[in-house]
Amino acid sequence: MLTTQTTESSEQHSSTPDWYAAVTEACDRIAPSWPLDQMIAVNPLWEMRDQPFAGVASRMAALNGTCCQNHSALHSLGDTPASAETAHMPEHWQNLSAQLDRNRDTAHQVGWQDEVVHQISQFCGDYFQRLDAGDFQADAQDLYYSWLQMTRADRGIAIVMGEPSLPSQFQVLPDRYEKLISDGFNALAAQPDHAPDYAHALLLDINGWSSWAAYLRWQARLRGSEEDLMPGLLAIRLAWELAIWRHVQHGGGAIFAELKRHWLRQWQEWPEMLHTHEQSQIAGWHHQTAAEAAYQSRLAEKLLSGPAREGVPGDQPLKLQAAFCIDVRSEVFRRALEAQDEAIQTLGFAGFFGLPIAYRPKGTGFSRPQLPGLLAPALEVSEVEASSSFRQQSLANHVHWSQFSNAGPASFSFIESMGLAGLARMVRKTFFGKASENPVDKLHRDQTEFEIRKDGTLLGAEEKAELAKGILRAMTLTDRFAPIVLLVGHGSSTRNNPHAAGLDCGACGGQTGSVNVRVLAGILNDRDVRAALAERGLSIPSGTRFVGALHNTTTDEVECTGEVPGEIADFLARAGAQARRERATRLGIANEQDVDNAVRKRSQDWSEVRPEWGLAGNASFIVAPRSATRGLDLEGRSFLHDYHWRDDEGFKTLELIMTAPMVVTHWINLQYFMSVTDNLHYGSGNKVLHNVVGGHIGVFEGNGGDLRIGLPLQSVHDGEHWVHEPLRLSVYLAAPEEAIAEIARKHPVVQQLIDNDWLYLFRINDEQTSIERYYQDEWLTHA
Repeated sequence: MLTTQTTESSEQHSSTPDWYAAVTEACDRIAPSWPLDQMIAVNPLWEMRDQPFAGVASRMAALNGTCCQNHSALHSLGDTPASAETAHMPEHWQNLSAQLDRNRDTAHQVGWQDEVVHQISQFCGDYFQRLDAGDFQADAQDLYYSWLQMTRADRGIAIVMGEPSLPSQFQVLPDRYEKLISDGFNALAAQPDHAPDYAHALLLDINGWSSWAAYLRWQARLRGSEEDLMPGLLAIRLAWELAIWRHVQHGGGAIFAELKRHWLRQWQEWPEMLHTHEQSQIAGWHHQTAAEAAYQSRLAEKLLSGPAREGVPGDQPLKLQAAFCIDVRSEVFRRALEAQDEAIQTLGFAGFFGLPIAYRPKGTGFSRPQLPGLLAPALEVSEVEASSSFRQQSLANHVHWSQFSNAGPASFSFIESMGLAGLARMVRKTFFGKASENPVDKLHRDQTEFEIRKDGTLLGAEEKAELAKGILRAMTLTDRFAPIVLLVGHGSSTRNNPHAAGLDCGACGGQTGSVNVRVLAGILNDRDVRAALAERGLSIPSGTRFVGALHNTTTDEVECTGEVPGEIADFLARAGAQARRERATRLGIANEQDVDNAVRKRSQDWSEVRPEWGLAGNASFIVAPRSATRGLDLEGRSFLHDYHWRDDEGFKTLELIMTAPMVVTHWINLQYFMSVTDNLHYGSGNKVLHNVVGGHIGVFEGNGGDLRIGLPLQSVHDGEHWVHEPLRLSVYLAAPEEAIAEIARKHPVVQQLIDNDWLYLFRINDEQTSIERYYQDEWLTHA
């Protein structure tokens, strides 16, 4: 099977395998990674959810050494993050470039594998930046041929590798990517049945850029199209393999004979290699599930510790209601706020507040999604009054210059361009600056009225009322209202942080929830909308006012849109102080004389690599009335979604929760999980070394290598210990057995996550006296 075809005129025999099917299968295994300015958490193994998690883990370990198990379950205490990811792992698959590096006779100052990844990555950084800027429309063929033209003209490769004849191999590669794929697999795929795994291994060499191509594919599918550049990217990586193979073959002698022998043996031994990795992980999975069971046992003890906590009695007037995002950081603040007064009720709901919107600042061509990445915007909102032209121009200037001047390594070149004025600005920002703020958010800072359009048509009161009715019912906010109802989105405040959006609201597409809460408050305060809601059987008292607010998760301060009564402001201030003190322990500043000021300083310090811990520690998602959890210290580890199944006609809200927020929380959970278990492959490494690529596409660690995805090491490790324990998400639903099972059966994605061990699904009974686990279409007694 190992043959060499060097011309495009080579005939294909009818017995030739369908290599493109192998390519499609491999490309379909790659999950998307969102850009920095819309950074949301993603399970990096999402596209393999139809297989058991343990099976995917062993296959990934065999393909490129990925580790999907808890370090503490695998290694002794004291292991460093780097050593923990690679220790005690059997040998994994080696692509040709890596195989050649292992032969001492062909060792170079620059390794083949490093040069291949670096060369492809540098090309992709330029290509995708220009594509993102709208300079051209691309497809897989354009991607491949653009690389081929660039590589054919590049004489530096031969110099760097010390191989003068290497460039000749790129000259004879086919111009069409489909032909390259055919030639490459015909020459190298010794066992056709294993071709999908080989193709997958090639994509994993450049997994960052593969994930970016998957993101572009994801966005295209949301638009209803099937644009996919990944086959072209795979062709580029395979082209390097083919060029190396032919280059070494042309040299002949013992080197090629040795390379060929190892290569053929690896294909023959692949099933055994995979089996070896499966066996090597068995003990690790026992420890992993034991750690997860221990957490579940502790949580069950809390949930079943006594009678349901009723919260605010029904006959007692409410002073305040506050709806927060289900984000784990809200659990700490909600608990602190409820502690201020018994007449305070908090609610948990997805942070985009049910608004499937894109935000377009009035008078601009800019549009930003404000909803989960799973969904496409159905509505567009903009301010009723356009922002001033000065502020619009400031936005344009900021976006242009921030890509250049805000990057640490660009500081000196920026000063050279801007002179002493630029130096003064940098010094001022360094020592006297405030936390950074997204320039887009400034445009709606003082806005409370928004236009909402669907397909270009303004929504009227009736359409808004129908939208509001569904949102209020899903929020369980239908029959009891306080004089002030806060709708609390969240965002972070940090400086010099390319991953800042990862600390904002994932439910809002990696943005703050500021727009969403302002828009919803405006809808619910509208008299015509309230009248239309009353006709639909949902009456809001005339004395109730909805107020949009933003929870700064870095400082635990809440900023309200407009004035609120002094008592409410005091509640929020005291709750913030309590939350800051709780978080201070994890931040290592609990003994500071002025904790409040120390926390605020972290948000303004451009050198601070750990301004907050984000969602580190997340481990459970509880969907139940607040009475099931009120008063419980859940340690900031639980996503909390309010839900009353008796008010859920046809269990439509439960279905929405299980197919959207449950998936989103799983994504968050697995992103943190994999950023800990394998930061080398699925985390972005040391943020001190980061360089932003393409303004917002992603980061390099240093000046090259693959595009890095996932969380920086500093987001999950404090320099001495891991601050996130990698546990698979435990979901607790307070709903009837039949409803849960029926929804799971109806939605294959949900059933896959449950039955393939990507998460745990439990049911809390109405009396809070028992917990059952749903697995493989059966209910099992748990606690």
